[in-house]
Amino acid sequence: MDSLTQIALGSAVTVAVMGQRTAAWKAALWGGVAGTLPDLDALIDHGDAILNMVLHRAESHSLLFLTLLSPLLAWLVSRVHGEQPLWRRWWLALWLTLFTHPLLDNMTVYGTQLLQPFTDHPFGVGSMFIIDPAYTLPLLAGVIAALVMRGQGRSLRWNLAGLVLSTAYLGWSVAAQQVATSVARTSLAQEGVVAERLLVTPAPFNTVLWRLVAITPTHYHEGYYSLLDGRVAVRWTRHERGADLITRHGQADPVARIARFSHGFYRMSQTPDGRVLVADLRMGQEPHYVFEFDVGDATTVGQVTATQRSSRPDTDAALAWLWQRARGADLLPMGAALAAPR
Repeated sequence: MDSLTQIALGSAVTVAVMGQRTAAWKAALWGGVAGTLPDLDALIDHGDAILNMVLHRAESHSLLFLTLLSPLLAWLVSRVHGEQPLWRRWWLALWLTLFTHPLLDNMTVYGTQLLQPFTDHPFGVGSMFIIDPAYTLPLLAGVIAALVMRGQGRSLRWNLAGLVLSTAYLGWSVAAQQVATSVARTSLAQEGVVAERLLVTPAPFNTVLWRLVAITPTHYHEGYYSLLDGRVAVRWTRHERGADLITRHGQADPVARIARFSHGFYRMSQTPDGRVLVADLRMGQEPHYVFEFDVGDATTVGQVTATQRSSRPDTDAALAWLWQRARGADLLPMGAALAAPR
């Protein structure tokens, strides 16, 4: 999730656990710090754009390593504030804060290596977009109430209510994802598409509109489903995956890394000047993907440093389409809609 959300979650958890045992500002401050710590790995440059992607949310998001860090951080905090008798309570609070960070990240589609060092498998439920105000705002409201009212009993109840509401929203996202998955599978069967893999993940900033990606050996199909749709049929668009390029270069290290990290949701393409591109299809929407990489020309794939060359749609047009489609408007996927003749 985004940094603001992790800070809000960390502060809310720490305030809830510490209660009136310490000042609310101390709990909120150190909760925010602990909520930020795991994401500092983003500052590490591994010298290659693909490595920077696949090694983010790795050891710094390990449930084991964060558990080992928590007593040391609690000892430091209790010493700084002269609250050594509260060391165990700080330990519990900061452990829960550190622990919930990767668990929340796991709700997004990116991929979080929760079980390092035992496996580098990137886990991801994919039921939450990386930024979702409906999740973050209750947390912020609860923390602000605790700070304004200086940790009084009523303010702590507000903080707890924010945690309960945000957690319930996570549960809602999983249920909504299952509804969208059922609709997608039914629609694919009606279209006669036999998919090897199906991705169902929310469109930006909400859990009402869902992006669907179905993978076949040679193509991928993209569609959208809103919970407010009046029909269950999905408008799918069909795109080439670059099967020939995958056959030729799929074993090269950079391509293999993306294939594994994306759980097979990737495509390859070639530019007019011969550059070979590989894109993670999970994050973005056709034809714009957050993680698209230049891995060299046809003779140097795997031998040169990969560079990122992401593209983004026009923000105003994208937000207008998102709002209309989420409300159930019968529109083509955005990429097809923007490319259609006017």
